[in-house]
Parts: sequence; C-alpha cells; structure tokens
Amino acid sequence: MTSLRSVLAFNMKLQRQVLGISQERLARRVNTSTHYIGMIESEKKFPTPEMLERIAAALEIDAPALFSTKSYPSSKAGTMAEFQEALIGDITQALSYRISKLKL
Repeated sequence: MTSLRSVLAFNMKLQRQVLGISQERLARRVNTSTHYIGMIESEKKFPTPEMLERIAAALEIDAPALFSTKSYPSSKAGTMAEFQEALIGDITQALSYRISKLKL
C-alpha cells in the first residue's frame, strides 16, 4: 500500500519537473523555506490543508491532484519500464496541455 506522504512527494516532484522549477523556486512561490519543501518531498513532513492549497496553487494544479495515484506504482509488482512509460506519458500530456495554453 502506498502512503499519502509518498504520493504527495512523488506528485510534487513530478509537477516541479513539468514546470521546470526547483525546490527553492517552489518555496518562494509558497512563501516557505526550501528546507520545508525538501522535508515534504522526502516524506519527513506532511503539510496542513492550507499549505497543501498554497503548494497546489504554486504548482499550477488543483489540490486533489497532489494525491492522484493514476500513474504512481502502488506496489513493487510493476516493472520500472512500465512505470517510466506511464511517467513519460503523464509528462507528455502535461506539456501538451501547457503548450496548448501558450498564446503564440
């Protein structure tokens, strides 16, 4: 069984990668410390509901998306290749969405 902390940490890191921002930049957007963001992403801290909303807004997603397990491996049964394929698909989808929103 996957923990909420693991799902949150994974999704925060993934969305930061999609946006191309560092922990430091996210911390500035959320008005917190880089250390605190690192603690959440290393599963050592769990944010309050208010902080979750601030993090989601800074990551440009809805707060419930921070807990999505759509492509998150729920057990060791899946292979790394399957996981990477799902991850690439999610990143591609997110990038396509962001590109479609650009006003060229």
